[in-house]
Amino acid sequence: MKTIHTIFAIAAVIAFVGCATTNQTTENMAVAAGFQRLTPKNANQESILQSLPPGKVTPIQHEGKQYYVLPDAPNNQAYVGGPKQYQAYQQLRLAKQMSNENLMAAQLNAQAAAWNSWGGWGTWGTGYWY
Repeated sequence: MKTIHTIFAIAAVIAFVGCATTNQTTENMAVAAGFQRLTPKNANQESILQSLPPGKVTPIQHEGKQYYVLPDAPNNQAYVGGPKQYQAYQQLRLAKQMSNENLMAAQLNAQAAAWNSWGGWGTWGTGYWY
């Protein structure tokens, strides 16, 4: 039983740390995909930055070109990329999601192994459940 509690505690810590670093991870993936970090140069750009949904990449048309913007309003900056960078960003997100799913599957397998090694409810003698 102690093993199961330990596994749940580890999973809770991973989930907590994951939530705390989600924005940083998103920004890191954007940079790894080739997005450029830009600081607004005027009030109009600052108002656009503030209006974008936080933590999400937003497509924007500017002078006939497609750009993708990930705002970092608390630091008064944005990560900006084109279609190629956005495609690379999407691939990184997919790889991260698959990695997270593999981690979750491994944790569930570890829980099942701990449960099975304990014999379900344990060995409280023979014949109780048969």
